[in-house]
Amino acid sequence: MAEKLPAKERMKITRQEMSNQDPDERKNNFDEVPFGFTEETALIEAQRCLECPKAPCIKGCPVEVDIPGFIRLVLEKDFAGAARKIKETNALPAVCGRVCPQEEQCEMVCVLSKKFKPVAVGHLERFVADYERENNLTELPEIAPPTGRKVAVVGSGPAGLTVAGDLVKLGHKVTIFEALHKPGGVLVYGIPEFRLPKKIVQAECDFLAQMGVEFKNSTVVGKLDTIDELLEMGYDSVFIGTGAGLPNFMGLEGENLIGIYSANEYLTRSNLMRAFDGDSYDTPIIHGKNVAVLGGGNTAMDAVRTAIRLGAENAYIVYRRSEFEMPARKEEIHHAMEEGVQFHLLTNPIKFIGDENSKVKQMECIKMELGEPDDSGRRRPVPIADSNFILDIDLVVVAIGNSSNPLIPATTPGLECNRWGNIIADEKTMLTSRKGVFAGGDIVTGGATVILAAGAGKVAARAMHAYMMGKSVEETATT
Repeated sequence: MAEKLPAKERMKITRQEMSNQDPDERKNNFDEVPFGFTEETALIEAQRCLECPKAPCIKGCPVEVDIPGFIRLVLEKDFAGAARKIKETNALPAVCGRVCPQEEQCEMVCVLSKKFKPVAVGHLERFVADYERENNLTELPEIAPPTGRKVAVVGSGPAGLTVAGDLVKLGHKVTIFEALHKPGGVLVYGIPEFRLPKKIVQAECDFLAQMGVEFKNSTVVGKLDTIDELLEMGYDSVFIGTGAGLPNFMGLEGENLIGIYSANEYLTRSNLMRAFDGDSYDTPIIHGKNVAVLGGGNTAMDAVRTAIRLGAENAYIVYRRSEFEMPARKEEIHHAMEEGVQFHLLTNPIKFIGDENSKVKQMECIKMELGEPDDSGRRRPVPIADSNFILDIDLVVVAIGNSSNPLIPATTPGLECNRWGNIIADEKTMLTSRKGVFAGGDIVTGGATVILAAGAGKVAARAMHAYMMGKSVEETATT
């Protein structure tokens, strides 16, 4: 065990950061950008945890990870044990250690953050999860005796995987139905290799399969079978985690020109269908030289950084607000800037212009200024008169958000949805208007984060277990 320093000494330790690929090198490959902690840096960072008695970081974690507990095991150099401690409540530690916005959750409420930088919880989580996997130290958790109950999980994104992991440990037979040919949902189709290697996602899914979860890929529920038919087939409860896969567009003139993608299609072609690996895959994708990505979230950053790696000479982010209002993680914005992405902030597209072959060649934009705050609390962008300009482009990726997948609501009578098409579910139980049918993740909230979807999965799993075992869903969910 590393010798534990007094609290005052620990507070003097500088937060350890991960080293990254050089920007000039990484923009020419799809390898993961951060290298991760070494054992030495992990032990130094673990010393910074003050092991607070009330541990606000646990309350700040949507999946209730015992953060001081796993960091204590890091200090004891029991790295695999630390990974198992995380897995007690989080089925996806290697994923969450990479893409979870810890800076807005567990790290934001870290006691150290009042005067210093918070403990690098995410970096430590990634380190122990990778250590366990790379050294073949994974161990299956204890599985309860079979209950005789069957669960159908529709969608294998972070919410569905979390539900499956929690319920299979409780002795239920769990089957995941995934529409695509590989499990992982947005983790495989939406997040690029350089941010989340697909072997990581597959390893997490393989671990669930070893625990007893059955995966049925290339199975579109709502087409092959409906929710009602799953219940008729003997499933005792159903969880819907089909995500927000319906891309939004702006409705601008020229939006149907060749060379204008939704971020969903562009990233799916590159990530899931491996268009970036032209030597091994023949998935078609347009390799633009002057690429404009519309939006300011993480998906926009993923798309524009993908464009850089696919050979763009000029890659632009076009966003109608300022950098301060951008919803993307600061780390992703920083990496994009390092890689040469050009930011047209306070700028809004108003028209696309095509050539004689109906291919997009230009985009007319207008400059914006910030007015009064809107319902989101961010200042509303207002057009500046006579500030129009033309941007030469040959590829546009629209990354302004997604709407919920409409297939399940359209084929499930009595399933209540709100005006945006999101399934209505009780936030304390994730129970929908249909008996025995639960839902969580982006299909309920609209596009959000991986960890919030996983948190909804945990809430649903507790309530589904209570429901199937004949207990009060409401009482179990609140205890």
